[in-house]
Amino acid sequence: MDQFEEQLRELMARGFSFAHPRDADGEIAAVVGVRVHHGVIDVVQIYGEQDADATRIPGDESDIFFPYKVFWRSSGPSAEVVAQLLTLPDPEPGDVPNVNGCWVPARPGRSKWLSASA
Repeated sequence: MDQFEEQLRELMARGFSFAHPRDADGEIAAVVGVRVHHGVIDVVQIYGEQDADATRIPGDESDIFFPYKVFWRSSGPSAEVVAQLLTLPDPEPGDVPNVNGCWVPARPGRSKWLSASA
């Protein structure tokens, strides 16, 4: 198993849920992981081996892909971005308001509720 595969397994172990948005031709456009926890939402969007973006945003952001407020962001090669995301500490209780989950776009005109994890 290579390092990046281990990183993806660690994201899953931490409670990330994944979606695979597709383009107009039905091809996978990205691998998107979302985790709602400790009052924040972590989002990682992987477009290719050398292209990823990750953010940590407040749990009350209405649009997780175009947030108004961002606590942390990283862009660059996928393995580096995911490694940085995995090193982020969880917020301390009381630092941010607790949330129960968020709506994640599933496909055009449809969203899915993603419940918070511990």
